Amino acid sequence: MWQVLFDDGRQQRYLPDRQAVLRYVLAVGPQAASPRFEVHAETERVRLADGSDGGRRFALVEVIDLARPGEIERLRRELHD
Repeated sequence: MWQVLFDDGRQQRYLPDRQAVLRYVLAVGPQAASPRFEVHAETERVRLADGSDGGRRFALVEVIDLARPGEIERLRRELHD
């Protein structure tokens, strides 16, 4: 599972895989309030002291900035490779 945060953290989406993240960023990016997207990947589950499941944990793996020269082309290449 992947999490994408954007619009200065006011928006978030959960997506099933990296390809879905790329498609989403390319589709939504031009209309977003900010060109910056934080991409987080799910890590190990949170375990509570009693051993029960405490939920999901995500770690930042990438910051996509569509204002960066060549960034949109890089994402399109990765999506089609």
